[in-house]
Amino acid sequence: MGFPPISSLSFILFLFHFHSTISSSHLCAPDQSLSLLQFKESFSINSSASELCHHPKTESWKEGTDCCLWDGVTCDPKTGHVTGLDLACSMLYGTLHPNSTLFSLHHLQKLDLSDNDFKSSRISSRFGQLSNLTHLNLNCSVFAGQVPSEISQLSKLVSLDLSDNEDPSLEPISFDKLVRNLTKLRELDLSEVNMSLVTPNSLMNLSSSLSSLSLLDCGLQGKFPGNIFLLPNLKSLDLSYNKGLTGTFPSSNLSNVLSLLGLSNTRISVYLENDLISNLKSLEYMSLRNCNIIRLDLVSLGNLTQLTSLDLSSNNFSGQIPSSLGNLVNLSNLDLSNNQLVGPIHSQLNTLSNLKYLYLSNNLFDGTIPSFLFALPYLQYLDLHDNNLIGNISELQHDLLRLLDLSNNHLHGSIPSSIFKQEQLTALILASNSKLTGEISSSICKLRFLQVLDLSNNNFSGSMPLCLGNFSNMLSVLHLGMNNLQGTIPSTFSNDNSLEYLNLNGNELEGKISPSIINCTMLEFLHLGNNKIEDTFPCFLETLPQLEILVLKSNKLQGFVKGPIAYNSFSKLRIFDISDNNFSGPLPTGYFNSLEAMMTSDQNLIYMEAGNYYSYFYSIEMTWKGVKTKFMKIQSTIRVLDLSNNNFKGEIPKVIGKLKALHQLNLSHNSLTGHIQSSLENLTNLESLDLSSNLLTGGIPTQLGGLTFLAILNLSHNQLEGPIPSGEQFNTFDASSFEGNLGLCGFQVPKKCYGDEAPSLLPPSFDEGDDSTLFGEGFGWKVVAMGYGCGFVFGVATGYIVFRTKKPSWFLRMVEDKWNLKNRKTKKNAGRYGARRN
Repeated sequence: MGFPPISSLSFILFLFHFHSTISSSHLCAPDQSLSLLQFKESFSINSSASELCHHPKTESWKEGTDCCLWDGVTCDPKTGHVTGLDLACSMLYGTLHPNSTLFSLHHLQKLDLSDNDFKSSRISSRFGQLSNLTHLNLNCSVFAGQVPSEISQLSKLVSLDLSDNEDPSLEPISFDKLVRNLTKLRELDLSEVNMSLVTPNSLMNLSSSLSSLSLLDCGLQGKFPGNIFLLPNLKSLDLSYNKGLTGTFPSSNLSNVLSLLGLSNTRISVYLENDLISNLKSLEYMSLRNCNIIRLDLVSLGNLTQLTSLDLSSNNFSGQIPSSLGNLVNLSNLDLSNNQLVGPIHSQLNTLSNLKYLYLSNNLFDGTIPSFLFALPYLQYLDLHDNNLIGNISELQHDLLRLLDLSNNHLHGSIPSSIFKQEQLTALILASNSKLTGEISSSICKLRFLQVLDLSNNNFSGSMPLCLGNFSNMLSVLHLGMNNLQGTIPSTFSNDNSLEYLNLNGNELEGKISPSIINCTMLEFLHLGNNKIEDTFPCFLETLPQLEILVLKSNKLQGFVKGPIAYNSFSKLRIFDISDNNFSGPLPTGYFNSLEAMMTSDQNLIYMEAGNYYSYFYSIEMTWKGVKTKFMKIQSTIRVLDLSNNNFKGEIPKVIGKLKALHQLNLSHNSLTGHIQSSLENLTNLESLDLSSNLLTGGIPTQLGGLTFLAILNLSHNQLEGPIPSGEQFNTFDASSFEGNLGLCGFQVPKKCYGDEAPSLLPPSFDEGDDSTLFGEGFGWKVVAMGYGCGFVFGVATGYIVFRTKKPSWFLRMVEDKWNLKNRKTKKNAGRYGARRN
């Protein structure tokens, strides 16, 4: 038995219907495909544009294929129009121009361009033409400029995310239109959009359907409207890091659907008592870091059993950790750092088996570190630094740890071997415990994801593991300073490493400075001071393009400091300290000409830190204004040049006056000769100047008095002579600034300047008709005549002596001092006369 017969025409109609069905389901409209391909061609693919992704979605976009099947593209199954475009994390790099074919896709309903790099493109007003959009996400894609008011035309939007871009701004008029017109909004994220001109009261017009509002770090100032907290559908509210934002968190009628509350670093008054906390039964995330907390019942926090993240850091809480926190069994993140909590870390935390992040740093905890912390099964981040903890470090019971910071405690013993098995570890910081001992095992080089390694200020001994030079291309911080390490500096720094901070200061290292350091092309901080290194000046370091701090002090370095040998040598150097060595020859004038960062002031008051995700601030100890000082953080504005305690000879070059941004200049304890350069007057930011213990001659330039920030001046133990300039800054310096210069005179030193107390030659009451007023009562013409005669005889005799001895310097100096005194007094009187006239 067979199939019934089918005519040829029927078969053709069947195939056409089948093909039409397939087409309507899959084939996109030709104009849509063309627009997408042209959009793709306007960008390049760059791995740095999307740091967390490694799959560019547009790779699957091929001409001649169905665009509805392309990665990230969604189509209407009937019309073939593109309705959704998800290009999040696609490594797109380039400018998004207003004439982009993206804006011809008028049927788009969902558009996600987040986590790409659009190179500070403006957010185009043409986004407002995509009138069917319900979801628009431009998060973290390096957009800049003003947010266009045309965004408010997207009346169908239910989700808008413009957060984490290149400081875009939102004008009050545009924001007002946005909140009035987008009445269907459920999710709004404008974090890091500059809204400093927007009045917080404008937020009162937000839709009652809003479920998520995120305005982190927007520069909002003024009183925040309290009714926002009472929106009936609000589940997520984050206003953190708006330091000028005030107002009061309501004490009643809070919605019990609230799951996220972020008020960190605001001045909004938080008043949470028992009953109010009990209402927040849905709360999963609460961040009140550095907040204006008026009252918060820590014990009642135990009722918030849905909490997964709790941040109460930087709030001056005291006492012990309340045992009720042990009820928060769902917690994965707990941050109680920067408070005044005391006592041992009790076992109440033992029940928090879901903890991944535990931050208890900067408190007053004492006792040993409880072993149960190292047994928490999911723990990844443990930060206990700056407490009073004692004892050994226990062995870890798992291998999930990513960060371990136990620095600034009183721990002792060796590093447990289980730490070297933490394959995901990115930061290991055990600094400043003083009693940690033993050798640094080469097993540490098994930590191939390590980015920060700080074992400084301990008692580690032995040699540095040579593998530290090349064991990981991810390591950005290596700090082994202030230990008892011996041997040599590793000579195996590999190409393409990520090292930014290298500190081996204060050990017993010998040998030479390895030229392989020039492979560390990202290096910003290099401190090899206080060792026993015997070498010449490592001029190859000048080729490091990012180097900002170079300290080689207190070693056995010797020879001339020649240079530069390369273009742009040390152009970014901010701190240059080669003091306490045996360098000789002239000062390195060539380098003075290339220290560009010391010629211009940096107005950005930021602290220098490693560029990885873990906040590691650079620190340094140096002599600052004559006192040994430890800077826990280094401002990027600081400029220091210290060449003291060497054997430099010759004159101070005039070119040093180019270094206008210097804060501290120390050339003391050398063998410098010649005069103090008047070009130093150009160093208008100078706060400390030390030229002591040299062989400098001549007078002190009066121009130095114009250095209005100069707080420390040391010119002692030279061969300076003449009067110490008076007025301006010089009146603030005592005798110690000038001692050991026998030729100096002035009120600061024992030797008074000749004629200091003599009356003015032309007092204001001068009267030509009465010579008694000039010389004083009872002093007339006879005395003048006698003086004239004696002066004539003295002058002839002195002239004869000068002619015969040919050594007139003492006489000329006396006459010059007298002449200068007369000139000063004449100018002073002229100034008074001019002031009266004006």
